[in-house]
Amino acid sequence: MKRLFLTFTLLVGSCLLGYAQDAKTVLDKCAASISSKNGVQADFSMNSAQYGNSSGMISVKGKMFTATTSMATLWFDGKTLWTYMTNNDEVNVTNPSESQLQVMNPYNFINMYKKGYRYTMTQSANAYQVHLTATDASKRVSEMFITVDKKTYHPTEVKLLQKQKWTTFTIKNLKVANLSDATFRFNSKDFPSAEVIDLR
Repeated sequence: MKRLFLTFTLLVGSCLLGYAQDAKTVLDKCAASISSKNGVQADFSMNSAQYGNSSGMISVKGKMFTATTSMATLWFDGKTLWTYMTNNDEVNVTNPSESQLQVMNPYNFINMYKKGYRYTMTQSANAYQVHLTATDASKRVSEMFITVDKKTYHPTEVKLLQKQKWTTFTIKNLKVANLSDATFRFNSKDFPSAEVIDLR
């Protein structure tokens, strides 16, 4: 009986391990599909209990990103973040922390999922959904759901839990683009009347 129980335990354990590896493989393929060295662009919408709702376009190249909505435009060059607020013609300049960036860029999971999370996965006919739970209580994002298209391995939805509030990004029309590094920096010539406030 003990031998049967041990065999069953080992079998279940190996199945769960294989399942976790499958989930990580899906995320690895997803990250690879959007990690073009030239950059990618996509349309997105955000629904957030903490930050409100918005939609627009995002461009990503490595750690750099720019996002444009009707309310604001953000540029991040890997170190400095410029946030232009449309309603008051004002640009705030900051050097955000990694944890702050996690909720600004839906593609931040590309590196985030690789350390400090455990995985489970479900699937439908067209998509995988990977559920990530933080193994470290200090993680700013305690849970994530990442939905991945089965054919393209493109992410179609990223859902983050932060401070007990969910933020959901829906991603559409993802495509590879040839983006220069200048795309990810604020250009004052394009906003000549904007007031620049340096908060660094």
